[in-house]
Amino acid sequence: MGVLSRLSYVIRSKLNAVLNRSENIDETLDYSYEQMRDELQEVKRGIADLTTQKKRLEMQKKRLEENVEKHNRQARQAVEQDREDLARRALEKKKAKMNQIEELETQIASLQNTQDQLVDKKEKLQRRIEEFRTRKETLKARHEAAEASARVTEAMTGAGEEMEDVGRAIERAEERTQDMEARAAALDELEESGVLDDQLAGKDSIDRELESLGGGAVDAELETLKADVKGEEAVESGDEEVELETEAAGDGGSTEVDTSGVSDEAVESELEELKSDEESA
Repeated sequence: MGVLSRLSYVIRSKLNAVLNRSENIDETLDYSYEQMRDELQEVKRGIADLTTQKKRLEMQKKRLEENVEKHNRQARQAVEQDREDLARRALEKKKAKMNQIEELETQIASLQNTQDQLVDKKEKLQRRIEEFRTRKETLKARHEAAEASARVTEAMTGAGEEMEDVGRAIERAEERTQDMEARAAALDELEESGVLDDQLAGKDSIDRELESLGGGAVDAELETLKADVKGEEAVESGDEEVELETEAAGDGGSTEVDTSGVSDEAVESELEELKSDEESA
């Protein structure tokens, strides 16, 4: 196969593929149906023309037959008048008219035969058109049903071009969501491990660790202070009892005691200092 032949073959195959994709089944069937109906109309017009032409020949034949009868009468009258010459001429005209009648009969018979063939073709074509119309409607219904079924199947399975684009969009969205989830998890892990600092709080991991340790130290110191205060209160209450007993013995029963809370004020002052330090921290 030569280069031009191959090129022509490729072009025809491409054009055929394009036509197949762009062809509308309903329009093609309707167009074919209209073509057949147009052909039927042509056949009917042909029959009408043949019939008209045959009628003209039949009318011409009838006039010739009338002339034949007239020439017969003329020839008879000439013989009655002993005009043999006129009778011969009338018979010669009669013979010519009869020859024309024979030719017309041959043409009329040929036209009649053609007309019969066209009538038979018309009847067959009418039957074909009726059969094609029924088949056309059936094919259109089947094609529409198959097309609808294909669209539904494509929508359900995602086999169509549009659903394929939708599927790709969903896959891209899932990939981006997974990437974002992985990034968020990684950032949370880095923040918990102290690799990333909280820029809003202005504290790094060391500050947070020291604060956690400082909170425990404050609690321990508070417990120590509470224990010391309780011990001092116990000692002071014992000293006061001894002092009261001594004064009672020396004063002859005098019971006046100075109960000013010097030690309580010191404890409260120290507690206030701790509260102020904690609030400032």
